Amino acid sequence: MKSKKLRDLVFTLHRYIGLAVGLIAIIVGLTGSLLVFHSEISNFEQHRRIGKITPQGTQLPVEVVLNTVKKTYANQPDATLQTIILPLKPNEPINVVLKTKEKDWTENYVNPYTGEILGNNLQPSFVNKFFEIVYPLHYTLLSGDMGYKFVGIIGLLMSFMSITGIILWPGWRKLISGFKIKWNAHPKRVNFDVHKVAGVVTAVFLLFAFFTGFCWSFAEFVNPMIYAVTFSKKQADPVSVPLTSQEALGLTEQLKTAQAALPDATLRGIYFPDKPEKALMVRLKLPQENADYGQSIVYLDQYSGKVLRVDSSLKLSLGDRILNSFVPLHFGTFGGLPTRILYVFVGLAPLILFITGFVMWRYRYRAKFRSSDSTIELSPTRRNQLTIDSDKKRGESAP
Repeated sequence: MKSKKLRDLVFTLHRYIGLAVGLIAIIVGLTGSLLVFHSEISNFEQHRRIGKITPQGTQLPVEVVLNTVKKTYANQPDATLQTIILPLKPNEPINVVLKTKEKDWTENYVNPYTGEILGNNLQPSFVNKFFEIVYPLHYTLLSGDMGYKFVGIIGLLMSFMSITGIILWPGWRKLISGFKIKWNAHPKRVNFDVHKVAGVVTAVFLLFAFFTGFCWSFAEFVNPMIYAVTFSKKQADPVSVPLTSQEALGLTEQLKTAQAALPDATLRGIYFPDKPEKALMVRLKLPQENADYGQSIVYLDQYSGKVLRVDSSLKLSLGDRILNSFVPLHFGTFGGLPTRILYVFVGLAPLILFITGFVMWRYRYRAKFRSSDSTIELSPTRRNQLTIDSDKKRGESAP
């Protein structure tokens, strides 16, 4: 296939796939922009509701905080402990999350110095209610598992759009023209210029965000492929061995064991098993890690306290490192605050690209339609007469 024909094919696919998935991509992009600073907005709202926490020396042991919350839910025997999220700053609460009859994700905000429960999310504010809609809208289009897969397909198609957009960018011929917008030109040209500049500036970041979203939606297929391509081996899930008439060990003892496995790391979170055979997961952050909550995990047998597996972020396989990179690439945290701000505007790109692309398509369609009409208006008789007249003129002008 000649290069021109290949380029024409890529252009056609780029145009019509963009028109087909553009509206859904706009929803995913705009909601993504709203979620970039979700944690900061939620923390601000949380501080407004529970008040300011004043650091008072050493924080209480995590198990003491947990026992305080358990007493509060003593009249709800079905309440299941899910996770404990440790504060990143001295003036933030410990978040103890349970699954209760009122809510699957019941957050309890506890003062880490006094153990006092300062509030919960059972009566969410307007901000929390807003994000409770935005989150599922972004990931599932409010359509559950089917919507989750559909958004993944959109992510794959938008990844293709990003790649083809880079290929079609006119700046490959002349770099300066690829970044120039002629604002005083015809609207068709202005739309084209805005489309090409907005596209090339955001293409790579759109590829990061949409492709990682696709990978998460189809993790059951993508993850094994990544392990195979990188010649990495996926480790088996750690399994606890229930002992006869023995309950799970105390949390303090388990945390000491986890801390000993990674002595330089800081405790960030605890994930409790929801089945007897599952392991207790302790998340820690090593000094070399950039992620706020770290990417190192120690798996413990919930009965014997034995260390089942240690996933240090510094010793992961290539496949695991690639999978871990999806989080910062998707949320834009890989470059700190500057890239997060950039991702707010990246989320707006699908809207700009769809509008400008649609306008360009309309101009092209109208031009083609008018050309077709002018051809139809010329009847066969009229076309023959014009041909005869043209021949006569050529004959009269001949020497």
